[in-house]
Amino acid sequence: MAVSTFFTDDIKVDDYVFPSAVKAPGSDKSFFLAGAGARGLEIQGKFVNFTAIGVYLEKSGISALANRWKGKTTTQLLDSDEFFSDIVTGPFEKFTQVTMILPLTGQQYSEKVTENCVAFWKAIGIYSDEEAKAVDKFIQTFKNENFPPGHSILFTHSPLRSLTIGFSKHDSIPEAGNVVIENKNLSEAILESIIGKHGVSPEAKQSLAARIFYLLNSEKLDKQ
Repeated sequence: MAVSTFFTDDIKVDDYVFPSAVKAPGSDKSFFLAGAGARGLEIQGKFVNFTAIGVYLEKSGISALANRWKGKTTTQLLDSDEFFSDIVTGPFEKFTQVTMILPLTGQQYSEKVTENCVAFWKAIGIYSDEEAKAVDKFIQTFKNENFPPGHSILFTHSPLRSLTIGFSKHDSIPEAGNVVIENKNLSEAILESIIGKHGVSPEAKQSLAARIFYLLNSEKLDKQ
């Protein structure tokens, strides 16, 4: 089963458009846009978007997900923590682009992300010295960075063990990343924090469920 070229819809989140296909830093794979959405918070009775998030999968990801999830409804996918866990831990590469809607410092971003990751690891009992070292390197990577609106943080998640981190403007993705952190648990936890059980972007999860449902069940895909 292949991802067809007819599935070419971009997704606009706030003022930013995520293209239907990209090349990710540090990878020679082709990625398709699996879903996108905003992350925001309610402040004084008003919902405010802080970041726009696009989640991409290596094309082989659809085949990897098909055995278990083909035939399920969009609602069944959206309501299943195991479905999103299979995306996070699946044997294919993923790419996440986080674009700033409001300005954010690297320190603010890294502290919040690592707080979520450590809480997740401790909850499932896998926090070790290796994870602590990976968190420290992650924080140092962001220490002197600032992200005005329209600038992005890029994550290439390897299914083996590495996390490649890059920085760019929204519509410009570099071929190489800035830093590679060799820790599989960190690579997975970053994506888990976005689309997992307590993921920060319900909108991105809804988008993922709808688009992957379409790809898993398209007759055109079955014929390829």
